[in-house]
Amino acid sequence: MNTWRNASLVVTALTLVALTAACGQEKDPSSTTGQAVGNAAPAQQQAEGYGSDGGYGSGAGASEAPAEAGQLAVWDSKELGEVLTDGEGFTLYRFDKDTADPPASHCEGDCAKTWPVVSARNATAAAGTDASLIGKITRDDGTEQLTVGGWPVYRYAADTAPGDAKGQGVGGTWFAAAPDGKKAAPKADAPAGGGQADAAGLSVRKDPELGEIVVDKRGMTVYRFKKDSAWPMKSACTGDCLKKWPVVSPVAKNDVEGVTTRGFVTFNRPDGIDQQSLDCWPLYTFSGDAKPGDTNGQGVGGTWYAVTPEAKLAGVPK
Repeated sequence: MNTWRNASLVVTALTLVALTAACGQEKDPSSTTGQAVGNAAPAQQQAEGYGSDGGYGSGAGASEAPAEAGQLAVWDSKELGEVLTDGEGFTLYRFDKDTADPPASHCEGDCAKTWPVVSARNATAAAGTDASLIGKITRDDGTEQLTVGGWPVYRYAADTAPGDAKGQGVGGTWFAAAPDGKKAAPKADAPAGGGQADAAGLSVRKDPELGEIVVDKRGMTVYRFKKDSAWPMKSACTGDCLKKWPVVSPVAKNDVEGVTTRGFVTFNRPDGIDQQSLDCWPLYTFSGDAKPGDTNGQGVGGTWYAVTPEAKLAGVPK
């Protein structure tokens, strides 16, 4: 009887250790074995073999399924102007050899490996933009590709994190897309240098009402959901919820400024999406925030709040 009880105690102790490690083990997202759904192939796999137009070299293998567009967003780059991004924050591009009237793609084969197409599935126009500009074309393989203003849009395989814009000007034919599908262009009065793409993956902004809050690489406010749990790490935002509250993609631990790295863990969600956490709390942005500085998600439903640099709920009495 005592032997059985001792064995049970050992099993229980091991279980607690495993659960603690699931959240408590801090790891660099770059060391994770899985990729977030729709992430492009790593840049090092694409470093050689580009053709002169940026798309017809040997390249590397494309993802099995194109990344879904999801909830589109806009970030204001000092270098590029207003740039359209997909639901994961990745820059969207257009190809000069395509046509918008009629909409048609001329990026096939190896080109589509270097410039993965963006699926029109679950596409939602960015807040404050013209939803009538969103469309789709059906490619030869049956994929429905997103179009904006008639122009097919793509990711760039060498962009490995939200806010990257390494595809700008490649081959003199590839350019970041503006919200209307045209080429992104800086405002005439924009100061020189220092684009949004140079911002840290997570950093701190001083909000006049909420104090110091966390923002992502695009400068967009980061939120927590009160219905989530940190231990065990669990997200109560699934399905349609993620269209309104896109996850914050994994961030390298050395790519943060002024933000706690306690519980800085990549949450491998059951839906296959990798999500960044702070103090083991899953992080999100809000589709209703149209530009950096917006905090329209604060207090929504009494459950969504901006995040302090210590991973606490901003604006909530302690």
